[in-house]
Amino acid sequence: MISASDTIYALASGAGRSGVAVIRVSGPAARTALETLSGNALPIPRMAKLWRLRDPRSGETLDDALVLWFPGPASFTGDDVVEFHIHGGLAVIEGVLAALSGLEGLRLAEPGEFTRRAFENAKLDLTQVEGLADLIEAETEAQRKQALRQSEGELGAIYDGWRDQLVRAMAHFEAELDFSDEELPEDLHLAVVDSVEDLRTAIALHLKDGRRGERLRSGVRLAIIGPPNAGKSSLMNALAQREAAIVSDIAGTTRDVVEVHLNLGGYPLLVADTAGLRDSGDVIEQEGVRRAKSWADTADIKLAVFDGAALPTLDPTTLDLLKTDTLVAINKIEDVVGDYPQSVDGHTVWPLSVKTGQGLDQLLSQLTEMVAQKCRTSSDGPAPTRLRHREALQRTLDALDRFIQRDNPEHLGAELEAEDLRIAARELGRITGRVDVEDLLDVIFHDFCIGK
Repeated sequence: MISASDTIYALASGAGRSGVAVIRVSGPAARTALETLSGNALPIPRMAKLWRLRDPRSGETLDDALVLWFPGPASFTGDDVVEFHIHGGLAVIEGVLAALSGLEGLRLAEPGEFTRRAFENAKLDLTQVEGLADLIEAETEAQRKQALRQSEGELGAIYDGWRDQLVRAMAHFEAELDFSDEELPEDLHLAVVDSVEDLRTAIALHLKDGRRGERLRSGVRLAIIGPPNAGKSSLMNALAQREAAIVSDIAGTTRDVVEVHLNLGGYPLLVADTAGLRDSGDVIEQEGVRRAKSWADTADIKLAVFDGAALPTLDPTTLDLLKTDTLVAINKIEDVVGDYPQSVDGHTVWPLSVKTGQGLDQLLSQLTEMVAQKCRTSSDGPAPTRLRHREALQRTLDALDRFIQRDNPEHLGAELEAEDLRIAARELGRITGRVDVEDLLDVIFHDFCIGK
């Protein structure tokens, strides 16, 4: 059974060979582990020492390592922590881990357990924990910047500030209820209402971010759609700069959704090459078309590709899918006889030839700007990065709305108004982990790697 009093250890650096590997130990027996493997007394805290490590059972030398001692609570987890910076050969790593496993009171850490201890010891709030996870997973510059701001506490500070404001308003409101016979300031009630309305406005504005924080974290979704043989797979390969999709002259080659992750101008993009849109008697191709339309329905941006050799005809099924945030491209421009349309259903046409590269840079530039607009956050502060943030904020907003709507005939009295304020404060507290989050912890730490 997992206990916070256990001493845990794990490889904290990446798996595989490396110049240096870091093994972390956290818990009450960390000191003993350091003294046992090194044969030395504790070093000065946070000062690296080059010491020889030996297996306590056999006395064999394991490695010459840099060791660091972080006595709690001034450590990442808040507990006593030791770090062994060893050579990154697999045999060296296995030898040190095996030596630690033989010490009484030590066990291998669970995924995310070091960070979970940091949360439980109030070294991090939940938004910082999530920011740290995002920082580890960041693949683009914009993702790194957002994750770093969140891991440093910017997002949590906003929510904690709102909760503190709400708790003050709640205290004043309940004072008015509990001490109605006392002489209280006449404007106390009005001040509470004004404070709640200001908070409600701030949260509503915060939620009107176009889900930019979530898109930046997980990637903007781009669906490449169009009729068979329009060059969708070739275009996807050009964007990915590799052969991600099979290209063939046979209509209906792509029968499923093929996805690739791209870094476009520092922003994450998930590109989907979809099946050609047409009526078919082939059951498998019909399923591919259904999936193509489904992916297009949920995409943030659609890139509709038409076959220039088929002009002046434009595929009607693809035309039906043209919505806002759709780029329209006519491929195989070298095969166009006569003029091509400058716009289609109000969308500017981007002429290109994937074969020769003509027009590709211009299309890519426009796509990059659209992706940036979907992800670019306001300079006023960080945005919600997870659905759970947004849902908790919406529940907070709903509770505040109920409090404000005093003229609602269904309103049943001051006690329920006070309960609305308590609900709102609880929902804000759940975002950072200040209240009632046990049911969230396993979900949040599920995707962490061992050693973090």
